[in-house]
Amino acid sequence: MRFIIVGFGGAAGAILRYTISLLPYKGSFPVLTLITNFIGAFLIGIVTGTATKRGWSGNTILFLKTGLCGGFTTFSTFSLESYNLLQSNHVVMALVYMILSICICVLGVYIGILITN
Repeated sequence: MRFIIVGFGGAAGAILRYTISLLPYKGSFPVLTLITNFIGAFLIGIVTGTATKRGWSGNTILFLKTGLCGGFTTFSTFSLESYNLLQSNHVVMALVYMILSICICVLGVYIGILITN
């Protein structure tokens, strides 16, 4: 049942992400992706904070955090994990995680493009 809950949330998140990508923007800077990632990070923060204060069910949290935010952008999870490390006073670990995540993901894109050419 949990897989179905996450799947429905993920589908909704992916549809929302695609909808944002259809906005008419002609610039070369990836503004729409930046906006999407910010919204996802903002939403996962709201979900986490509200779920803790209001005692939301595990299924609701799965739908919103893992499903909706995960389908919308995994950057929201990255942002939450970085925030949690910083809040736990693991500053060096947080910085290493953030820098490494960015570098590895960019490298992954490069390798993926390289392989396809």
